Amino acid sequence: MRPNIKNIAVLTSGGDAPGMNACIRAVVRTGIYNGINMFGVLQGYQGLINNNINPMDARSVSNIIHLGGTILKTARCLEFKTEEGLDIAFANLKARDIDGLIVIGGDGTFTGAQRFAKKHGVKVIGIPGTIDNDLSGSDFTLGYDTAINTVIEAIDKIRDTADSHDRLFFIEVMGRDSGCIALRSAIASGAEAVLLPERETSVDELVAQLESGASTKKSSSIVIVSEGHKDGGAYDIAKKVKERFNHYDTKVTILGHLQRGGSPSSFDRILGSRLGFAAVNEILKGSTMQMVGLRGNEIHTTSIEDALTKHSFKLENDLLEMTKVLSI
Repeated sequence: MRPNIKNIAVLTSGGDAPGMNACIRAVVRTGIYNGINMFGVLQGYQGLINNNINPMDARSVSNIIHLGGTILKTARCLEFKTEEGLDIAFANLKARDIDGLIVIGGDGTFTGAQRFAKKHGVKVIGIPGTIDNDLSGSDFTLGYDTAINTVIEAIDKIRDTADSHDRLFFIEVMGRDSGCIALRSAIASGAEAVLLPERETSVDELVAQLESGASTKKSSSIVIVSEGHKDGGAYDIAKKVKERFNHYDTKVTILGHLQRGGSPSSFDRILGSRLGFAAVNEILKGSTMQMVGLRGNEIHTTSIEDALTKHSFKLENDLLEMTKVLSI
């Protein structure tokens, strides 16, 4: 028997990710299809505290599936980390008789949702929306695929100028503690080397690899650097390498927040739709403190606690080996 759920709210929090709008669309329309009153919270947890909670109908999410960013906006909210902030947010939900909350975001978003649910008993379902792909329980997080495609497009353009001028480019990509973007973009763009936060690669090893390429008449080289690498960012590593290896003219490009924007790929539009659909159905079954994610080609649930603490090793061994084999 379905729990007596009448009102559900959805929010996006933390860093934006392509595909969030497709996900919001699916959440709102799946809820309405099932006879639920749907609400959108503007600016994430800050919106819960500021009582910026508005009704949404099917037309509220028309023509957004192709848009990057999030129509609900997002914000980082320090006040939500306090007991008083949690109490204010709950009072605002209770005033509207909202039975369930769907949160789309990354680890910070899920940490807030977990505390909120534990303190006030709110039914919460999480949807992994982060380009970093760093949550356990889902092979792909929302926005990750689009971010990789954005990086590859940029690297392809950079390689044109690298080849034309015999240059060595160090290209820094996002990822913080996760090298997922760096690894896959390195394979897909044919980069000569990649530096990952999860894997030890010394400057000596990198210089040896670049010298090997130069000796076989490589006219240029691309090195992908994950922003979380222990030796620093692309500028730091480029400086260390240049002191030892000056065969090419050395340049640095920081892709930065370019990776967050743009129209989502078809994969992220479909993933967002599947996860949004699944999240509403989980709340309607009475589930709480669960994350919906993609494993294989099926949607599964993982506890939010496990999603935050049981980080799976997502850097595929064959891809790691390929970075050496295919770069010769």
